[in-house]
Amino acid sequence: MADRIARGRVGGLTVSTVAASAESFHATIALFTDDLGFKLELITPADDPALAVVIRDGHRVTIRRSDDPGPSSSRELVVPPLVSELVISRTGDDASWVTGRAGMRYRDLIPSRLGGRFIASHIEVCDGGPVPDLVHHHAVRFQLIVCQRGWVDVVYEDQGPAFRMEPGDCVLQPPHIRHKVLASSAGARVVEIGCPAQHDTLFDHGLELPNEPVDPARRWEGQEFVRHVNTEAAWTEADSPGYEEQITAVADATMGLADVRVLRRTGPGTLLATAAVDGEFDFLFVLAGAAAIDLPGEPIDAVEGDAVALPPGTTWTIDAADDAFRLLRVRL
Repeated sequence: MADRIARGRVGGLTVSTVAASAESFHATIALFTDDLGFKLELITPADDPALAVVIRDGHRVTIRRSDDPGPSSSRELVVPPLVSELVISRTGDDASWVTGRAGMRYRDLIPSRLGGRFIASHIEVCDGGPVPDLVHHHAVRFQLIVCQRGWVDVVYEDQGPAFRMEPGDCVLQPPHIRHKVLASSAGARVVEIGCPAQHDTLFDHGLELPNEPVDPARRWEGQEFVRHVNTEAAWTEADSPGYEEQITAVADATMGLADVRVLRRTGPGTLLATAAVDGEFDFLFVLAGAAAIDLPGEPIDAVEGDAVALPPGTTWTIDAADDAFRLLRVRL
């Protein structure tokens, strides 16, 4: 199954590197974890894995996809400089979905990654029922999960019992908070936004979730966990007539790093907005319904699943939104 195997010793560990083809990469990981009793320690990147590390009884094996040089051996978090551009991602292209971590399907919403600074993924859990996930955490600066379709059961470190995310719900995942996806409805979809684009997913085999004590005010690298529940959140009037918005607690939880809100139409009117000149990231995702989005030189009839990443200073408008229209806006 493996193309090449190299071995050596580092300290008291026997260290091996296995090169596997793209076709056999996931099967090679399964061979070590399911058949040989190894535990998954790290995988990266989550949306299209190219490197994994497994451990057992003093043996540490790195499995690297042979068609991809993979990330650097350094595990330091690197946030690359921003390379701004207008990115429009239209839904409906099934070929754009790839198999990622835990068997979930990923659709890349910003292929350029804006120079590697940001990643936005549309993620689908194809089969309903239990999800084969492990307790894990991410080396990130920022990470947000928004439920777009169906439901997903999740559990988080220090946050009490597992809970269900439904359409319009979102969570802010602070850096390195342990969590696990437990189950989902068939075809459930979420949107995940992170910084930087290239980051490690690490596994914690010693922690069982839910855990005690519950500490909802705990901070991880200066950020608090946020659970935003769509059906419980208030709607307030937006700056543009005919629209209102739900404002999440993400701005307070990140000490102003990010702002996350959902907009909807309430009557006649055009929504007019401008991406901040000094902002890093302004991202739109159509959670439901349809509307006309007028972008500089590129007006689009946006539908559910469409996404737009805006360069700083971009002015845009929304018109002709239907009653089902819900727009996610994320700014950093």
